[in-house]
Amino acid sequence: MEVTPKQGFRGLIENWQSDLIAAVSVALIALPLSLGIALAAGAPPMAGIISAVVGGFVTTLYRGGHIAVNGPAKGVIAVILAGIAILDDGSGQAFNYVLAAVVVSGAIQVVLGILKLGRFADIFHSSVIHGLLAAIGIIIFAKQIHVALGTHSESHSIVENLVDAVRMLPHANPFVVIISLLGLLLLLFHSKISYKFFHLLPTPMWVIALSIPFAYFFDFFTPHALPFLGKAYEIGPELLLDIPDNVVESIMHPNFNKIDTIEFWTTVMSILMITSIESLAIAKAIDKIDPYKRKTDLNKDLTGIGLSTVVAGLLGGLPIIAVIIRSTVNVHNGAKTKWSNMYQGLLLLLFIVVLGPIMQQVPLCAFAILLVYTGFKLASPSVFKQVYSHGIEQLIFFVGTMVLTLYTNLLVGLFGGLSLALLGHLLLAKVSVPRFFGMIFNAGSNLVLKPDGSYDLRIRGIANFLSILNINKLLAQIPSGANATIDLSETRLVGCTTLEQIYDFQKMHQNTGGDVQVKGLEGHISSTNHKLATKIKLDPVEPLNRRQLMLKEMAESYGWNFQVEPVEDLEYFQSFYFFKTRPIEVESNCISDQDQDMHLELIDVTFEEGAFMISDEYTTTVGLLKLPFPIPKFTIEKKDFLERFLHLSEHKDIDYKLYTSFPKGYIVKVEDVAAMDAFLTEKLKLLIEISGLHHLESNGEAILIFNNAFKLAQMQEYTRMIQFAENFKSLIKES
Repeated sequence: MEVTPKQGFRGLIENWQSDLIAAVSVALIALPLSLGIALAAGAPPMAGIISAVVGGFVTTLYRGGHIAVNGPAKGVIAVILAGIAILDDGSGQAFNYVLAAVVVSGAIQVVLGILKLGRFADIFHSSVIHGLLAAIGIIIFAKQIHVALGTHSESHSIVENLVDAVRMLPHANPFVVIISLLGLLLLLFHSKISYKFFHLLPTPMWVIALSIPFAYFFDFFTPHALPFLGKAYEIGPELLLDIPDNVVESIMHPNFNKIDTIEFWTTVMSILMITSIESLAIAKAIDKIDPYKRKTDLNKDLTGIGLSTVVAGLLGGLPIIAVIIRSTVNVHNGAKTKWSNMYQGLLLLLFIVVLGPIMQQVPLCAFAILLVYTGFKLASPSVFKQVYSHGIEQLIFFVGTMVLTLYTNLLVGLFGGLSLALLGHLLLAKVSVPRFFGMIFNAGSNLVLKPDGSYDLRIRGIANFLSILNINKLLAQIPSGANATIDLSETRLVGCTTLEQIYDFQKMHQNTGGDVQVKGLEGHISSTNHKLATKIKLDPVEPLNRRQLMLKEMAESYGWNFQVEPVEDLEYFQSFYFFKTRPIEVESNCISDQDQDMHLELIDVTFEEGAFMISDEYTTTVGLLKLPFPIPKFTIEKKDFLERFLHLSEHKDIDYKLYTSFPKGYIVKVEDVAAMDAFLTEKLKLLIEISGLHHLESNGEAILIFNNAFKLAQMQEYTRMIQFAENFKSLIKES
């Protein structure tokens, strides 16, 4: 069992090495992104760096989280742009007025945290929040695409900005487009390049670094015109990043002269709502990928972020939130404690001081293409597809929020989206308005302590985002380590926000040693089979698809069982190293044998790489061979062609040692070398080698098997995994 890292200064002393190593990768990503976010928000570039450094220092000293990274994020771009627009009075002080709004919003966040109001973030419907983020992505894309093309749009409408980008495409500056296109190709294909040299730096740093030679080649440093296909295009220093030589010169101070205006308080509330909701949502998302399953104190985190935002605003920085990309990188690079956040702040300050003169040679379009790509990711077709997988009603709430935000503002989009979700639930529930609200606020949900010491939580009525605070209050009364049943059989409607909260509680509670069973949804129907789709109490009838029919036929040919909805505990998969930071969201289509001693299951699972809206979602087929006796813990990975010569992946993990007594075509890591020597016979080595499988892993009591982590298995791959499992059983029985 993994030991949770110590907190405070003891954690700093014990884990400084792993935290520092992770912080290097985070800082290298934060440097270009912080500058780019500030530029996209219409702020001085150094405002992003100031925010990231303050987020590293101040937030670390007072926070409720453990491995989140704090700084500026894409979510603030839209609110800062809007604030500058409505507070601009022609005096040149627009950004200073926005800094004052940043300070006030941070102070309010501190008060909200002290009053323990962080829990109210749960009432914001998840599809509405995703719709808001998609709108922010489109806003970022619409503004930055012109910088990436070397064009300009005078329109204040986001939709017209996009139309102008298409209309002005023939007038794009080709020398700017070349740099942007190179950056885009790097962003698209960097992860697919097998040459290890290109993985020494994160992708954003490569985009920045490779743009500099083009600035010299085209001579962006002196104003002049360059010909291209018979037309001259203006080139000059205005196309380069403009940052002061001295960091101190970047400090700006807030101007509170607009504090008595509606525009000022509209900006304050916009900043407050967006930063608070996004930070708390991301904090919960990061908890899901924390290998040690620690839980963030949301109220303390809100207070810490508020304090940091006040300091950042006073120094000329952007609002501070928990940032998902950098936090995910932090986790995947082995960070253990909150001190990694401080290290990345220190390193970022060092980088900007040392690399400042170099950064002044970077074309603005290199930063723009980073933001264009980020904006596209937030509103890409895959995001629509992911939302749709949760149900057609979620797509309606998502698109409605997005459109409202684009045509009005963030606050109207947020509350308009929530109203749309509420109306959708009312129509789906098919009850009168008075009864609908009665079933939300007076449903009679209750928690009962049973004679055997277990708890029975019976949820009734409409269980949606408006009833979530009451449900959370009941869940909080279940002691750590206790067994509990959550019964939803008496609900008329269960929304995705409630389901997400219940399943999150189930995972976190089971980490304390308790067992939580969710029941009562058998009589409900949803528009998709996703476990988070809104459930309505009707009788579903769903035919098998082509893949399910083929799997059913295969199972019958072996005399095995087939299930569309497996009963395997999703939390169990996280006992394997591969899935510790890749939470499984859905499982389906299970074929399993009848062997009671060595039971094999082949299951389709969907997992996330990353978290929240920036995550990539993959579906793969895994084999799970459960054994009746303990075996050593290990991971066995088949090397690709390049790995056979470079050996760059053969590093020592935190909890595993490199195992060398194995064929050279594999990377093997174990917890106990002596135990592995005793377990791994020559016949077993040969079986693994000839199987051709790419990944085998033991958690001490079962073996995880798959051929490709990122796609569903074909029928011949099922056969290969089954043959391996049967041969493995035979060898084990022999020994």
